[in-house]
Amino acid sequence: MKKTVLMLFTLAIFTTPMMAETWKSAAVVDKMCASKAKADPDKHTRACALQCKGSGYGAVTDKGEFLVFDDEGNKKMTKALQSTDKKDHLRADITGTRKGETIQVEQLTLQ
Repeated sequence: MKKTVLMLFTLAIFTTPMMAETWKSAAVVDKMCASKAKADPDKHTRACALQCKGSGYGAVTDKGEFLVFDDEGNKKMTKALQSTDKKDHLRADITGTRKGETIQVEQLTLQ
């Protein structure tokens, strides 16, 4: 009986899909500038972010962590930056699944 319960519990853990998380008003910077922009990410400019888009993007969380976007998130962020007139203070609402230090971005809305 104990083996059956343990097996079912283990199966439930590994078959449960990862739950999406949401980061509200997260500061967005490119990976190349992340270390220097982390102290004050709102000063990081759109022009720099687009110039450094090849390095990819990520978000500075409210806990001060820098989480990188997956390829899909990088594409969405590039498109959002190209579509906005904002010059700095780049913040976004991001929904996705965190895997280690990477966010698999499902939805991204630049504020």
